Amino acid sequence: MMISTTGQTRISRRRHTFLRFTQRFFVIAGTLALSYVAVTLLYARIYQKVANNTLEQQMHAQELHTVSLPRSAVKEGDLLGRIEIPRLKVKVAIFEGTSSQTLRLGVGHIGGTALPGEPGNIGIAGHRDTYFRALKDIRPDDEIQIQTATGVARYAVDWIQITAPGDSDILPHKSGSALTLVTCYPFYFVGSAPERYVVHAHTK
Repeated sequence: MMISTTGQTRISRRRHTFLRFTQRFFVIAGTLALSYVAVTLLYARIYQKVANNTLEQQMHAQELHTVSLPRSAVKEGDLLGRIEIPRLKVKVAIFEGTSSQTLRLGVGHIGGTALPGEPGNIGIAGHRDTYFRALKDIRPDDEIQIQTATGVARYAVDWIQITAPGDSDILPHKSGSALTLVTCYPFYFVGSAPERYVVHAHTK
């Protein structure tokens, strides 16, 4: 059975209309996705500036009188300090907790580990595609600084390890002072990364 020329024309027009609609849909969806990412990054950058200013104010207040924040008073999202890795040009605020919202704004203190400024092993987590992306280039003996309102602590990297997420040795308990940074691995993996990239450092 032959399809008339008129019928073929109608089918062709419908296909053309569908393809045009699909193309516009994906253009709009892509534009919205890029806009969301841009707004999120801008918000995070502004939040970092605010956090840095807040930390400077805390440091100034600490010079005037000694006030320490008890562990029981620390809650998710609280500003705890700032981490700097000079050679990698990393400088980012540390917040309490590791929720998705917190890690969008900075790096997060891992619950159950020592707080910045306390003795023990401090655990800090960050996203591999934002604030901790530079960890892929870290090397043994690189200096890491943790700045809090009460002062600055300096650490030197002593080992780097790739391990499974459930590895209990990711955050070893230390009697002295130490620092452990954790992010997902591989760095350029698409989707949920299957491993963890761990950087351990000791006090200098």
